[in-house]
Amino acid sequence: MKNENEEIIKMPKVILHLHLDGSLRPETVYKWLKEQGKDVTLEQVKENLMVGKNCRDLNEYLQKFDLPLEVLQTEEHINQATYELFEDLAKQNVIYAEVRFAPSLHTKQGLDYDKIVESAIAGMNEAKEKCKIDGNLILCCMRGKDNKAENLKTVEVAKKYLNKGVCALDLAGAEAIFPTSDFEDIFKKAKDLNIPFTIHAGEASGAESIKKALEFGAKRIGHGVRCLEDNNLVNNLVQNEIPLEVCPISNLQTKATGEPHPIEKLYRKNLKVTISPDNNTVSNTSIIEEDKYVLENTNLTINDLRQMNINAARGSFTEPKKKAELTSKLSQKENEIMQK
Repeated sequence: MKNENEEIIKMPKVILHLHLDGSLRPETVYKWLKEQGKDVTLEQVKENLMVGKNCRDLNEYLQKFDLPLEVLQTEEHINQATYELFEDLAKQNVIYAEVRFAPSLHTKQGLDYDKIVESAIAGMNEAKEKCKIDGNLILCCMRGKDNKAENLKTVEVAKKYLNKGVCALDLAGAEAIFPTSDFEDIFKKAKDLNIPFTIHAGEASGAESIKKALEFGAKRIGHGVRCLEDNNLVNNLVQNEIPLEVCPISNLQTKATGEPHPIEKLYRKNLKVTISPDNNTVSNTSIIEEDKYVLENTNLTINDLRQMNINAARGSFTEPKKKAELTSKLSQKENEIMQK
């Protein structure tokens, strides 16, 4: 396993599903809270940021975003958090990442959507220059009640910054409480504006949620693990080469799946499986830990993981030239290793 661990660390990686607010460095949050005069310890901060082993479901998991959203209300903090996340990813040999967040959740201290998005783009661009990593941002619309205006604003701001640091839209939040079908008008507008999108579906809710996402025009599915409940849906996903953004460790924590995670079953059905960590901090994970979990708990191999990275590059929302470059870089590395 030691050699495999070394290979995982060295392997170039592509991440498609990663939340900014779920991936803050605890030390940075601690520093910010101390600057605000809060009497907290680093251990208390970690406890508030990370999910415990006895997490009941997605709704309990989502409570761990309260503190991140409390501190991510200034341009400086959004900028720093985005830079630090891309810096952390570069250290794990991630060559391209799509990081997502919901601008509507960062307006509590008066920031407008433009300033929020521009702050994140600036942090990402600084990391691109300094850390030899590439990436884009995905803006999340949120599941909820009476938030249509905020979601439409997110669609508009995504269009404004499309191909200028933003590459797509998403729908995130409590899937079982606010079904995907409630958000048809949001994604009709996105489609009319030619903004590509992924949708969290088939995590806390079943196959119907994924079917709705595809009906709306989603080009990828966030999680999607419950597609296995419907063979016709699986066939549809395979035929249309729709990538699944699979996040094994968070799926286990939110009880979206049981042990062992069905990633091998998904992969063996020729679905376009990709691996992502979802939330580095909330799940206390990383792309390296996700890859290790897969190798230790399935019959999949390091070469299967390499194929999943190629799937991710091909399924990314970046421009075609960059997509081809990423795929070429990953394929070249795989060929070099196979020849050894």
